[in-house]
Amino acid sequence: MTERFDFRIDATDGKARTGRIAMLRGEIHTPAFMPVGTSATVKAMKPEAVRKTGADIILGNTYHLMLRPGAERMARLGGLHSFMNWSRPILTDSGGYQVMSLSDLNKLTEEGVEFRSHLDGSKHMLTPERSMEIQRLLGSDIVMAFDECPRADRPFAEIEASMEMSMRWARRSREAFDAGGEHASGAALFGIQQGALDEGLRARSAEALREVGFDGYAIGGLAVGEGQEAMFATLDFAPGQLPEDAPRYLMGVGKPDDLVGAVERGIDMFDCVLPSRSGRNGQAFTWTGPINLRNARFAEDLEPLDPRCTCDTCASYSRAYLHHLNKAGEILGAMLMTEHNIAFYQQLMQAMRDAIGAGEFSRFAADFRRDYGKN
Repeated sequence: MTERFDFRIDATDGKARTGRIAMLRGEIHTPAFMPVGTSATVKAMKPEAVRKTGADIILGNTYHLMLRPGAERMARLGGLHSFMNWSRPILTDSGGYQVMSLSDLNKLTEEGVEFRSHLDGSKHMLTPERSMEIQRLLGSDIVMAFDECPRADRPFAEIEASMEMSMRWARRSREAFDAGGEHASGAALFGIQQGALDEGLRARSAEALREVGFDGYAIGGLAVGEGQEAMFATLDFAPGQLPEDAPRYLMGVGKPDDLVGAVERGIDMFDCVLPSRSGRNGQAFTWTGPINLRNARFAEDLEPLDPRCTCDTCASYSRAYLHHLNKAGEILGAMLMTEHNIAFYQQLMQAMRDAIGAGEFSRFAADFRRDYGKN
């Protein structure tokens, strides 16, 4: 029988690692990029098309799904996997970040967060226990502990207090997850390190998480406006504070050059809305950097989006056609552009896995950075 959760590192090159996570619903090759399926869909793509790009796992959003269609309804309908026709692993975030950023926040207490829905103003309470229950009802494979994510520019005392509360919530998340019966026996739970940009706070957070014990560990509180330089400076120490034999997941990141720099610093997993959101807005990622297909210079350009890309969009359609679709506001433009961007991200992850396995990651990273700004 396949392991509930088994992480193996196959090769390292400096701090960069490549390996595999074995779960009941399939294997996840790391470093891994998880396309974001916020509301049970990776926008503008069929699940089978997402899988065809090479994605081993996708992300679902607890906050959005608890509000619509509702976690209890999702359970009655057979769970998130069958509902959206995705048979492979799904990671669900805890809902904490969206509660803080999207909703009309009423009250944050030790118990949890009382908030109003951004959809209809209805009142809800999200606690570590309720977050675990929702993720169990969804049928999540990798469950995220409930936490608070303050901005890095908040006062130190506020960040410290928030981190300490998140660590108390992490223990409650662990206890609630473990009480989940059959679901807990087949799923995994990740803790989330907090502490903004402060090395000491992150060390204390990591120690608290180690004491509780998790299957994997996320680095939270980055990619929230601090900039790449500050993020990389934090990643110079934060991954090393976490257990070496568990996956390290950098939440909400990011641009292709963010991914390369983070893998260089020991990160194994990523998620971000950027490739799909950018695709819907006319931006394509390529090996020579991002391009905006709405620009007039592409109106008669018969080249593919990216000559190095092997996706169906690049094999079949020209920049001129994609320019036309985007200018005309045609839905097909968003579909083809998103397909390319998700495929490009997966090709980038595969290239990094190959480079680490060959002991050539430093050269790969240098070549990538040399070429990526050429557009």
